[in-house]
Amino acid sequence: MSLMLEEIFDQPRALRRTFKAEREHAQSFKEFARQKDFRLIVLVARGTSDNAALFGRYLLELTTGIPVSLCAASIHTLYHARLDLRRAVVVGISQSGEGTDINLVLKSARRQGAYTVAITNEARSTMAQLADEVFLVRAGKQRSVAATKTYTGQLLMFYLLAGGLGPHITLESVSEIPDRVEAALELAPSIRELVERYRYMRQCVVVSRGLNVANAYELALKLMETCYVVAERFSSADFAHGPVALIERDFPVIILMPPGKVFRDLKRLVERLRKLRAETLLISSTDVRLPAATRTIRVPGPIPEIYTPIPYIVPGQLLAASLAEVKGLDPDNPRSLQIVTRTL
Repeated sequence: MSLMLEEIFDQPRALRRTFKAEREHAQSFKEFARQKDFRLIVLVARGTSDNAALFGRYLLELTTGIPVSLCAASIHTLYHARLDLRRAVVVGISQSGEGTDINLVLKSARRQGAYTVAITNEARSTMAQLADEVFLVRAGKQRSVAATKTYTGQLLMFYLLAGGLGPHITLESVSEIPDRVEAALELAPSIRELVERYRYMRQCVVVSRGLNVANAYELALKLMETCYVVAERFSSADFAHGPVALIERDFPVIILMPPGKVFRDLKRLVERLRKLRAETLLISSTDVRLPAATRTIRVPGPIPEIYTPIPYIVPGQLLAASLAEVKGLDPDNPRSLQIVTRTL
């Protein structure tokens, strides 16, 4: 078994450990945030952590009513812009805590009046030392280059942050996520059979909308990293504004379509893709009636839409790891990549 698969299967344990260790921290942060009355949230990250930040943007705006910005790090590191960040909380997200540009943004943000928070897997990292507050992902040492358990750990932290900054996320509901991930992992044998169909896939599109757009980005990244598949990723709304022209007969399209607010829009897209004779692979829940598609993966449910992102990425992780295997590739050693990447 690859290290990537080992870390995928370690996720329920890592999530339980992280939740148990950080739940009281989330409660104390709730009191602190109430006193500070933050009016802006800024998220800064790279790579897989940037996909986690995209999820954080949706979740935090949806549940707190506070505007959220995804930071362009070069504004701080190359252009040295002066920003008024009073009453802002700036959150750096990094598995290693050693992303040079992310840490420079946190330093700059503190000078400009922000309260800084780190979400990292490394307690002794540079990021953990320089931030005002640290939410520590307890995923254990990441050994595979392709991040999996640290990504879901970061998503879990955003639920805890959302619970601290607003009233709509409950610790009770968050505590159920590890069990939902455990159930999703039971799909591994069927996904291993399914990927044989995609052994020769060289390109695809991954689509979702709303809270699972980040997972579309993350699944596409995993397919690029581990399988060398050219995987474009879109919100379904953006996809309709031009990229749909890519689609021809048998072109692979992977759609993450949870029940809830986004389902109707994604259903219309699947029906349109069927008319274009695309190869469609749907990731959804067991309790919904799906439109006709080439193949489906059903995550055990029911799961409220707002809590689908962590369990829904698990089939995508399994898909990428298994597809790499059938392609004869090593997902633990993708070419030209390493675990820590430093940029400015």
